[in-house]
Parts: sequence; structure tokens; C-alpha cells
Amino acid sequence: MGSANKTGTDRKARIEEMRRAEQARERRNRVLTIAASVVVVAGLVVGGVVLVRSQDDKGSDTAAASDSSGKGKFTTGKDGVKTWEGKLSRTHVTKAVKYASEPPVGGDHSPVWMNCNGDVYTEQLNNTNAVHSLEHGAVWVTYNADAKKADIDALAAKVKKTPYTLMSPMDDQKDPIMLSAWGHQRTVTGAGDPNVDAFFQKFVQGEQTPEPGAACTNGLSK
Repeated sequence: MGSANKTGTDRKARIEEMRRAEQARERRNRVLTIAASVVVVAGLVVGGVVLVRSQDDKGSDTAAASDSSGKGKFTTGKDGVKTWEGKLSRTHVTKAVKYASEPPVGGDHSPVWMNCNGDVYTEQLNNTNAVHSLEHGAVWVTYNADAKKADIDALAAKVKKTPYTLMSPMDDQKDPIMLSAWGHQRTVTGAGDPNVDAFFQKFVQGEQTPEPGAACTNGLSK
């Protein structure tokens, strides 16, 4: 019991530390945004910025057409967690992306992430936005029409209390309830399945995170 309490305390402390870091980052971003605006108004390097942005957009469109989640496959561990074996590309794109799994666990994605600070959505999300959230270290809880309402409600309550998580319906997934992180995924039997807590513990801002500590607020919301 003592060990379990210590684990829970450590996890809460880690999440609080991430929250403080995110708030500090947002303050720095606001300062940088103001400074950048002044530069733009002064007319400095406008031509260069426009040229670079144009080149980036062309590169993004090409990436969207030629590359999705990368080449690879899932392997299932003894704990039931499926791990993507292969490269997961991380290009920002503005077009639709065809992913290798539903829900996806990584790949090219929108420049704008879905808010994932314990956000619960009642409508299906655009995968490209949700994948960006995974890149920031979020766990994405999804469910289809076969999931029980009691499980949906219980999972929603858990997500709302957990930073770096989000939840939404996913009509096309094969199992009633699934959990996804960058490069990792598993099915659970319900809200009371102990694998829910185990997955959250391991993958919320876990070692798989490509951009640890990146924002889960100030993104897209529905």
C-alpha cells in the first residue's frame, strides 16, 4: 500500500511540474509573439519570411501526398500493449493523411494540436489534430458505439482529472474502447480495467513522447 501511495504521489508531482513548465513556456511564447509582431510592423525581413513560409507550405503538401504514418507494423507485448515497429514521420501538413491504424498512433499531422489538458470531446476528431497531441505526450482515449455508457462516463471523469489526456468517439475503430499514445496502443475491457491506469501511468508524458512538456492548451477545441 505504501508503494502504491508513493507512486501516485510521484505521478501527481510530475504532472504538476509539467503544468508549471507549460505555463512558463506559454508566458515566453506570448513575449516572443509580441516581439515578432513589432518586427513585422517595422517591415523587417518580411520578404524573407514570406518566401520561407511559401517553401514550407510546398514541402508540407508533398509530404502529405507521399507519406502518412511511415512504414512498419504493430507488435504486441506480454502486457497487451501494441508497439509500432517502424519510423513514424512527424511532418506538419495541411492535407488529409491516410494512417496505418484507426485510431492512429503517429505520423504526419496538422500544425495545430487538439487541446489535451483533460479535454473530453463528444464528436469525432480530425485525426491529424489528435496525432499532434500524441506528439506532445498525450494519451488519447477513444470509443465506438459498442462501448457502454457507464464506461464512457467513468473514463470521461478520469480524463478530466488528468493533464495530457483527451477523449473522443471513434466510429471506425475495431474495439469498443482503445487507448493510444505516440507509437503505442491497447484495447481495454472497460473503465474498471486495471490496464487503463497502467497505460496512463506509463504513457502520459512517457518516454515515447517526441516533444515532452510541449503545450496541451491553446490548441484546437470543439
